[in-house]
Amino acid sequence: MLNPSWRRIVLKVGSALIAPDPQAGCSEKFLGPIADFIRQCRDRGIEVILVSSGSVAAGRHHFNFNHHRVPIALKRAMAAVGQNQMMNFWSNCFDFPCAQVLLTHGDLSDRVRHVNVRNTLRRLLDHQVLPIVNENDTIATEEIKVGDNDNLAAMVATVADADALIICSDITGLFTADPNKDPSAQLIPEVRTIDERIYSLAGGASSSVGTGGMRTKVQAAEKATTHGVDTLIVDGHMQDTFTRLLDGFNPGTIFHGHKDPMSGKKHWVRHTLRAKGEIWVDDGCMKALRHQGASLLCSGIVHVQGEFEPGDAVIVRCGSGKVSIAKGVSRYSARELFSIKGQQTSEIAEHLGDILPGSTYEVIHRDEMTLLERL
Repeated sequence: MLNPSWRRIVLKVGSALIAPDPQAGCSEKFLGPIADFIRQCRDRGIEVILVSSGSVAAGRHHFNFNHHRVPIALKRAMAAVGQNQMMNFWSNCFDFPCAQVLLTHGDLSDRVRHVNVRNTLRRLLDHQVLPIVNENDTIATEEIKVGDNDNLAAMVATVADADALIICSDITGLFTADPNKDPSAQLIPEVRTIDERIYSLAGGASSSVGTGGMRTKVQAAEKATTHGVDTLIVDGHMQDTFTRLLDGFNPGTIFHGHKDPMSGKKHWVRHTLRAKGEIWVDDGCMKALRHQGASLLCSGIVHVQGEFEPGDAVIVRCGSGKVSIAKGVSRYSARELFSIKGQQTSEIAEHLGDILPGSTYEVIHRDEMTLLERL
């Protein structure tokens, strides 16, 4: 269903669609209708950003390795070969230019690089170039990997201020039960609130070449919808999927974007930054954070856990450590907070000096903090 108000969409295509047979590389089997859908969207004045998985699957057949579990160094080599082939494959589908954009989580979590990614995508779209985004698997480590392209696509959708995210998968959408095991399972056509009930319906991966199951798709939908981005999960194997989308029908599950989306900075903190530590607070501080829109001050801190530096994200927990209250950017290191936790503002200068002239010494400012209903 192409909403008439959509002017920019992110389209995510999974490995099982790019290389359905991992021993044969890229295949045209499912990509023709997808490429035609992209062309028709552009003809209608809708900008498209393509997030394409499949570099490892596309390059695997060049290596004499038949085991299911691939060593990480070999997987990076497969990605290096496969990424080139995948880009050539996509480029041959279109009569307009395509651009390769390789990202890691580090590119999106660093604020300067985050802005650079946004600007690059916008300039490409301004010049009618199709951005084709993938995770940079040739260099990514566990510390800087997003890990799956469903969540990468959601991050790209928020960076690019897209109106919609369409995840092309090997399943029609979210069901009331696992349709592979329960013949009575029913497709859920729309979801307005993503809660624990929705997560409980998400199963594991059904593809042998992909890394994302339904749970990662629901996670991606949560990231995107809180930024106001409508998110659809559809079956990319079916040509009818794209015909129905173009005709205004919903062939899968749509997760509606929030009418009152989270601000860009808070969304980046909540959904992109990875927490490096924890700060535990007393009951009075917890109430002030939750109900009064307060910043976090030293006086309410009872415990500090982990190793983090100024500018790192941390989780704020209640005094028992069992309940997550908020996530935010700390202005102090863990070492500094150990020495000043529980102290009033007037006492802090005795320990740290006047390091923040004119400041009220917020540990986390409310503009860099987001409350957590669920971690």
